[in-house]
Amino acid sequence: MGGRDHLDLDETPEAVASTTRTLAENAAHLAHALKAQPYPGR
Repeated sequence: MGGRDHLDLDETPEAVASTTRTLAENAAHLAHALKAQPYPGR
């Protein structure tokens, strides 16, 4: 494979940091929603 590994970068690009932050927020929201009302069939 080609390209650069994220470990080769001096700092995390803002686009990656923003996307990671949004992903974490969405995962936490989903976890709270499923805790309050579990998925049907479970």
